[in-house]
Amino acid sequence: MDEEILIPISFFLAIFGIVYLYLNTRNKERLALIEKGAEASIFNKGGHTAPIWKVLILNIALLLMSIGIGIFVASLLDYGLGVDEDVAYPATIFLMAGIGLFVGFTMTKNLDNN
Repeated sequence: MDEEILIPISFFLAIFGIVYLYLNTRNKERLALIEKGAEASIFNKGGHTAPIWKVLILNIALLLMSIGIGIFVASLLDYGLGVDEDVAYPATIFLMAGIGLFVGFTMTKNLDNN
């Protein structure tokens, strides 16, 4: 058997195993709670939460914008201030991406509160 085919097979088997374990464990936990007499309302994720598509679009948009700003700032550091290119680009891209994700987390938290 070719080695190239083993990589996708093992990848999909790993994903299947993780999903199976998650669902199986969740089912066992719920059955145990029901046997103890817990109400079924604890399984519903109550409250008003923002739709997942809004959260996903917000975080992806902020991440991509912050990466673009990071590249721009890195080019300013490289050409304007003479900072080494190998240091300026990765550092500012990761820094700005982290800032963008933090802002996205904060905005998502505020979106859930509203």
